[in-house]
Amino acid sequence: MVQNHFFPEIHGNFGFGCMRLPMKDGHVNHDEFSRMADAFIEAGFNYFDTAHGYLAGESETALRECLVKRYDRSRYILTDKLSTHFFKRAEEVRPLLDKQLEACGVEYFDFLLMHAQDAAIYEKYRRCQAYEQALAFVAEGKARHFGISFHDKAEVLDRILTDWPQIEVVQIQLNYLDWEDASVESRRVYEVCEKHGKSVIVMEPVEGGSLVNLPDEADAILRGLGGGSNASYALRFAASHPNIAVVLSGMSDMAQMADNAAAMADFSPLNAEELDAVNRVREVFGRLHMIPCTGCRYCVLDNDCPRKILIPDLFSCLNQKKVFHNWNQDYYYNNILTRDNGRASDCVKCGKCEKICPQHLPIRELLEDVAREFE
Repeated sequence: MVQNHFFPEIHGNFGFGCMRLPMKDGHVNHDEFSRMADAFIEAGFNYFDTAHGYLAGESETALRECLVKRYDRSRYILTDKLSTHFFKRAEEVRPLLDKQLEACGVEYFDFLLMHAQDAAIYEKYRRCQAYEQALAFVAEGKARHFGISFHDKAEVLDRILTDWPQIEVVQIQLNYLDWEDASVESRRVYEVCEKHGKSVIVMEPVEGGSLVNLPDEADAILRGLGGGSNASYALRFAASHPNIAVVLSGMSDMAQMADNAAAMADFSPLNAEELDAVNRVREVFGRLHMIPCTGCRYCVLDNDCPRKILIPDLFSCLNQKKVFHNWNQDYYYNNILTRDNGRASDCVKCGKCEKICPQHLPIRELLEDVAREFE
């Protein structure tokens, strides 16, 4: 296992992202999550990441039941975030943190991140003095490290890191599909972190699962390497850059846990042949014009959509249709996804979803594409 040169208390360079946990009957499956947490720790890792809104609040409480109550505090590193959805005024920030500590059952977080920072959200955090308060929480011992998670252009990150040199770590979206993408600016954002000397936590290394279930042509490219799984190449691409402290993976079953942990326990950077292969996979995706939705579900958090449209699910349905060209997606669209929820054509163009989308997708236009394909 590689040594973590940025934060010695973190074991290795791999983290358990708790936004996509095993579910049963609409709730986190505590038995399965406990087994996965055990396997993760037994493999030598200890970094867990959550946020107050993940899984409608169940991520934090599941961590309390499946990790915190079962392990000594020294056995794990826990990261949580101050999320924009849950405060509007400065005086609401501290009660939010206290609520999160209680939900997780801990007295402090190892890392406290300002959640999903972009230009607009950053201005709100400045108005609410959230950064100043977060630094106070560190001084009080309620958090040990201070950082941000980020979804915007490189120039915005440069401004934030210039304003707040106290930031220790930046969590960014980084994967080989987004590396040169003009909307995500993954490479340029990473380079800003390097410029400011900040270590990096990677989120979405497999693009919400898109880099696991590949189109046939892309899948054949990676299979031709004769090595690991599709996910392993994506994780190793992310971890191959020098300023990476942790690569997060959102895992929802033991098979994913075993595959991901094996790839990162014996981590080695991608070699030249493997880098060429992932670049060719990126070219395949470019020809398909896939919607780069990661399935974070912020756009449907708290049922903000007035027509109850399952936006991420409909985008996934269209992407799958582009990849596999079969009738299954038509069936799911018409009989499952829109049976009790809105159809793409029901969109009233209110724009609430676009304001919260970390990928800054033109959701209203993309829903028109969905409607054209399925309706």
